[in-house]
Amino acid sequence: MKELIKYISQSLVDHPDQVAVTEVIGEQTSVIELRVAKEDLGKVIGKQGKTAKAIRTILSAASAKVHKRAVLEIIE
Repeated sequence: MKELIKYISQSLVDHPDQVAVTEVIGEQTSVIELRVAKEDLGKVIGKQGKTAKAIRTILSAASAKVHKRAVLEIIE
């Protein structure tokens, strides 16, 4: 899951070297934290949060395939 989010995020931003993804694994749920450069934050979130929602949808579909739950947190 971590690699998927990193790949998608690096494709969207202007500074792909500043994308940092960390994963906090729990029993049933994994929390994936995404950090990008301050000027790229809008590109990851998108207008009215549509890009972030799309990334979360892809993440939930991929995590359902492996029978886990994953949550994406975009950190400033």
